[in-house]
Amino acid sequence: MANQFYSRIQNNPIIAAVNDLSKFESAIQSPSEMIFLLTGNILNLKEIVKRVKENGMDIYIHLDLMDGFSKDAIALKYINDQISPDGIITTKSNLIKLAKDMHIFAIQRVFILDSLSLDTAIKNIQSTKPDAIEILPGVMPKVVKRIIEETRIPVIAGGLIIDKDDVIDILKAGAIGVSSSNEGVWEL
Repeated sequence: MANQFYSRIQNNPIIAAVNDLSKFESAIQSPSEMIFLLTGNILNLKEIVKRVKENGMDIYIHLDLMDGFSKDAIALKYINDQISPDGIITTKSNLIKLAKDMHIFAIQRVFILDSLSLDTAIKNIQSTKPDAIEILPGVMPKVVKRIIEETRIPVIAGGLIIDKDDVIDILKAGAIGVSSSNEGVWEL
């Protein structure tokens, strides 16, 4: 699972983040090789994952944003066994640990608001050891560099990525990819 993720992101570092199902068709038609699903529910998730995989893309679902699922080991096991995404995204350290125990590719999403949230995020990441980290907002090259240096875990930058310059700056800072809900960025 991890090798596939890193191979795909090396081929195309831009990840289509779908936060509104009206953008779903555009995402699966985009050049991106991966989708971060930031919306969905217990009724439509299986079909969404199936459609993405039929289009030859990988999909990582943000557990915290899925409606109708509790945020616990049972839901994680059900999603993995019955829906079969390529991995999960979550802000919850306990779910990262559970996912790792279940051999599910796990991306820890962190929001950096100030120096305290940065220090806390680094401590949590060092403890949970996710497969990758998604940092929001993603337009902070110095913060990306610091997190990479202190955790040695691959970083994806997301949030507020609006143009080619943002993508270039964040990749130069050491991020392996960018996630964006901006359809224009998907086409870069």
